[in-house]
Amino acid sequence: MPLYQMFCITKHYPEYKHIRELIRQSATHVMNAGGVVRKIDSWGTRTLPQRMKRQGPYANVGDPRTLRSLNGIMRRDPRVLRWTVLKLADKVEDIAKEGQRLASGTTRSNDIAP
Repeated sequence: MPLYQMFCITKHYPEYKHIRELIRQSATHVMNAGGVVRKIDSWGTRTLPQRMKRQGPYANVGDPRTLRSLNGIMRRDPRVLRWTVLKLADKVEDIAKEGQRLASGTTRSNDIAP
């Protein structure tokens, strides 16, 4: 099962209920498709480095069906300014191996030496 991480920047609302509903909607969508939501973090309200507005749709070639539909939800939701989904690994074991490699201090041949 592939592992993904999603980052989302939303418009500012004085009441948290708008953001809570967006999180509930997104998490429910993932869980209804057989996925698992492991963690939800809020970074609070921040000043953006530049003014942002919503952009038009972009290519979703190769995304699994759940990611395509989640991207559709984010694209249509007026609360969302920007979002991205990062693929962390194909399997949990891949992340564990990378953690062991980093903990042992070994480097791969394509890593840049200091």
